[in-house]
Amino acid sequence: MLKNNTVKVIGGGLAGSEAAYFLASHGVQVELYDVKPIKMSPAHKNQDYAELVCSNSLKSNDVYGNACGLMKEEMRILGSLVIESADKFRVPAGNALAVDREKFARYITEKLHSHPNIKHICEEITAVDFDEYTIIATGPLTTEPLSGYLKDIVGGGLSFYDASAPIVDFESIDMDNAFFGDRYDKGNGDHINCPMTKEQYLDFIDALTNAERATLHDFEKKEVFEGCMPIEIMASRGVDTLRFGPLKPVGLTDPKTGRWAYACLQLRKEDQNGSMYNLVGFQTNLTFGEQKRVFSLIPALKNAEYLRYGVMHRNTFINSPKVLNPDYSLKERQKTMLAGQITGVEGYVESAASGLMCAIYLYNKLTGKKQTLISENTTLGSLARYITTENKNFQPMNANFGILPPLNMIVRDKAQRKKLMAERSLQSVREFKKEMEI
Repeated sequence: MLKNNTVKVIGGGLAGSEAAYFLASHGVQVELYDVKPIKMSPAHKNQDYAELVCSNSLKSNDVYGNACGLMKEEMRILGSLVIESADKFRVPAGNALAVDREKFARYITEKLHSHPNIKHICEEITAVDFDEYTIIATGPLTTEPLSGYLKDIVGGGLSFYDASAPIVDFESIDMDNAFFGDRYDKGNGDHINCPMTKEQYLDFIDALTNAERATLHDFEKKEVFEGCMPIEIMASRGVDTLRFGPLKPVGLTDPKTGRWAYACLQLRKEDQNGSMYNLVGFQTNLTFGEQKRVFSLIPALKNAEYLRYGVMHRNTFINSPKVLNPDYSLKERQKTMLAGQITGVEGYVESAASGLMCAIYLYNKLTGKKQTLISENTTLGSLARYITTENKNFQPMNANFGILPPLNMIVRDKAQRKKLMAERSLQSVREFKKEMEI
């Protein structure tokens, strides 16, 4: 059956490279399309596949204490080319998996070019044949013709920038300085409200307006900031601007005082379990370290653990909960699959992981095997579940322990709880690999 099917992989970034190599290594004929070098995006600098355009760090390598570290280990078990290359060209960076970017990309490129089952085609794709097996992995800088085409086939809703507020772990919120409730008591009391005194508010505004911001590419600046105003820019327009915006206290009566606070941040539940909360209206371009430092000045967040920091950058992603199945195939066109940041996964490792899983699921289809999804107890499975579960406020998500199902026991110690969740995850991945015979 494999001889009668050729899979088109569109995009030679991390997700596309991972998908193409897995399929080719398992006997599938692959046509790998990439627009480089005939057309280069503003962020790309060379002709290699899997080019890391922003950072040389693939985040933490801590398997038992960090969800991204756990995801990398899951990928190692499943034979990831990206993680193989990262491990081979690792450079000292403490507990982070940092790499020599040029050697990392060159190794992947050479592995792909030397594989007999991969045909390399330098061409800009502007449309897809839905009767052919296709993986679209064109990343956050998808060309305009293909972006427009995708917008049509997914029924609109394609986003062209990523402006996401931070998400914190519920257990890390100081509820002695917060309370549940909705504005004017209209609702089910799902929001968590974080009141601030005048002094606390003024200290926060001062720190916010003077905090270090992340650097944007020139091609991102106009598009991103016109699409969504960062909280720090709003604050710079006047000391009371946020009190009439995201920190508006009206209608939020603090049960401890019986009054409205001077300013009040609302947190919105991000998942059904209530383990993750979003800082409403706090889209930001601050560096991650500054987000933690500045937002900790809000009393309820003084010890907050961030499951996802706020980001603002050029991106292209579909409304996956509406159009994508958990195996990364389109609901209406199941021979067409999407992988990488275009699906709403956030981060290099997460993008590569989605490409790997996409390829595994497609390989199972091509070989006629029973289609089995990887367990939601894994970061690979829980991230796919997250981006394909109904969410009216859908924004890209990275790997974190908050999206994993809870243990079937109560474990008070957070480090021990993460370790047990990681052990459960790795066992599930090994079982999946054995069952899929990969």
